[in-house]
Amino acid sequence: MRITLILICLFPLAAIAQTYELSTSNASANTSLRGLSVVSDSVAWVSGSNGLIGKTTDGGKQWKWQKPAGFENSDFRDIEAFDEQKAVVMSSGSPAVVLRTEDGGKNWSTSYKNADTAIFLDGMAFWSESRGLIFGDPVKNKMQLLETADGGITWKDVSENMKIEMAEGEAGFAASGSSIKVLPGGKAWIATGGSKSGIYATEDYGIEWKRYDCPILHGNNSSGAFSLDFYTGTHGIVVGGDYKRDQENSNNILLTKDGGKSWNKPSRPVFGFRSGVIWFNDEVCFATGTSGTDVSRDGGMNWYHISDESFNAIQRAKNGKLIILAGNKGLIYTLKIK
Repeated sequence: MRITLILICLFPLAAIAQTYELSTSNASANTSLRGLSVVSDSVAWVSGSNGLIGKTTDGGKQWKWQKPAGFENSDFRDIEAFDEQKAVVMSSGSPAVVLRTEDGGKNWSTSYKNADTAIFLDGMAFWSESRGLIFGDPVKNKMQLLETADGGITWKDVSENMKIEMAEGEAGFAASGSSIKVLPGGKAWIATGGSKSGIYATEDYGIEWKRYDCPILHGNNSSGAFSLDFYTGTHGIVVGGDYKRDQENSNNILLTKDGGKSWNKPSRPVFGFRSGVIWFNDEVCFATGTSGTDVSRDGGMNWYHISDESFNAIQRAKNGKLIILAGNKGLIYTLKIK
C-alpha cells in the first residue's frame, strides 16, 4: 500500500512555502519499530520488538524482514548500519544482547550478552565504522557504558569511566535509539530522564564525562529527555516530555548554543511529546512522537505541525537526504522535502 500526503506549511516572515511529502511504505508484521539507521538515499535498516529487523535497498519502497535465529522474542531498540551488508543491532532488557552481521542479515553473531536482571541498554552510536559506544540504565547508580573499537565484533565494559553517579530514579529512554549522539573527534552526548533529566557529555570518546542539568519536563518515570541531536559541537536540540500525556507540550523541547551546558525554550514549541529529533540542515529540523511530527525552518526556534501520524523514531541518511520515520504496528514512512 502506498498513500501520499502533501502538506504545505507557511511560515511567518518567509516568502516561500515548504512542501513535505509523507508517503507510507509496506508495513511489516505486528511490531513496534524503534531502532533506525539510514545509511544513504537507498539503504536503511530498522529494528523492533518480536526480534524483527528490516532492510531496504531502494529508498524505502520495499523492505525485507528477518528474525535472527534464537532471538525471536528480543526487543531490538537500536540498530547501527554501515552499508547494506554490515550492521549491529542491540536489544534492551535482560538478557541484553548485541548482534552483528556482515552478510546483509543472513547470519548474525552474538558479540555481547548480559543476563543480569538489572541491565537495560538504551542506545548506541558510532563515530566511525570501527569505534562505537552503547549506554544503559544505571546499575548501583552508575550509568552502564560499553565501547567497541572493531565495529561491534567485541565490546568492553567501560562503566568505570563515568565517575558521576546518577540520581535515584534517573535513567535513559530506549524509545528511539536517539538519546545518544556522537560527532567527530570524540564528542558525545547522552540524555536522561525520570526523576532528573541530564545531559552527559564527553569530548574524548567517553574517557571523561561532564553532566549538565536539562530543564525539560521530568519528575516521574514516564517523562524527561528522550532524544537529542547536535548539528555542530555547540548547536543542539533535545526533545521529550511525558509519553503518557503525549498531547501536552508545556516543556517538551529545548535548544543549546554551548554544547549542552545551558538550554533555552524555543519561541514556538513542538506540538506534544516527542521521542525523535533530527537536524536536516542548519535551519530545517524535524521532531516526531506518538502525537505527530513537526518541522522548524529557523534552527528550532519555531515549530509547525505537519502530521498527526504516530511514530517512535526519525533519522536522516548519513550520506544523502532520505528521511525515514518508524513507529508502532510496523509503520514506516519516508519523508521528502520538495
